[in-house]
Amino acid sequence: MAENQASDEVQIKKKRTFRKFTFRGVDLDQLLDMSMDQLLELMDSRVRRRFHRGLKRKHMALLKKLRIAKKEAPEMEKPAVVKTHLRNMVIVPEMVGSVCGVYNGKTFNSVEVKPEMIGHHLGEFSICYKPVKHGRPGIGATHSSRFIPLK
Repeated sequence: MAENQASDEVQIKKKRTFRKFTFRGVDLDQLLDMSMDQLLELMDSRVRRRFHRGLKRKHMALLKKLRIAKKEAPEMEKPAVVKTHLRNMVIVPEMVGSVCGVYNGKTFNSVEVKPEMIGHHLGEFSICYKPVKHGRPGIGATHSSRFIPLK
């Protein structure tokens, strides 16, 4: 009886499968094999326009650095961080698995590129402002706060 419960638990653990990523119905392996024109058909109009107008030299250099960092990384480990100021770089399938240091105006925030990020911009994952924490009003918030003594 105890053996049956143990075998049932093992079967339950084996049944757990992870959802395979698809970008608009196409899985990641097929995205990597696609040409740029085929890939752009899946993207939204803003990204299509951006690529149609051409990537600048800085964006191509970033892709090249990411390729090199991926190639030099040891097996089954994350590649080295590639720092960039290019917050407007569109994430393409080739970048998946890379680690980018995206500048937010003060520091470089590490962003590990995941398949779900394809089609978005790098800047969306590195917040460049400090979110407002609403609390007590400070000096200058209202007219009555002018008369608070400074001591």
